[in-house]
Amino acid sequence: MTQTAEALAQDILKAAKARGLMVATAESCTGGMVSAALTDIPGSSAIVDRGFVTYTNAAKRDMLGVLAETLDAHGAVSEAVALEMARGAQKNSNAHIAVSITGIAGPGGSEFKPEGRVCFGITNGTVTNSETVEFGALGRKNVRESARNHALSLLLKALSEY
Repeated sequence: MTQTAEALAQDILKAAKARGLMVATAESCTGGMVSAALTDIPGSSAIVDRGFVTYTNAAKRDMLGVLAETLDAHGAVSEAVALEMARGAQKNSNAHIAVSITGIAGPGGSEFKPEGRVCFGITNGTVTNSETVEFGALGRKNVRESARNHALSLLLKALSEY
């Protein structure tokens, strides 16, 4: 059974506190939902350093240092951009671990980047990984909630491996 956002956030809080670690988020299509899930939990100020909502390409460049060349070559919804977003969030914060999300929540999309495609990045400053999840055309709300929960799961896994 899949954990709820609240349960994931509580587990993240416990794991990060136990290890003395801080987290940061860099979000595009979720617009701060990961940060909100974390900060909904009392005591989250002990582990959440900051969240970046970088909805536009300009924000991704300005706030996270995503390269214009990367955006031009791969588009905002790509693992290459997700990697740079995660690295930028970690670099521009006091966090030990950062997660990023960029995707097409819908409605819409294209033949090449369909609705429900979401790219994630996660870094601990040494190891950075990315992945793409095809959630499908579930509708905007469901894609965003699924992406939030997946990002929380990535954070929890990264904390357990730190």
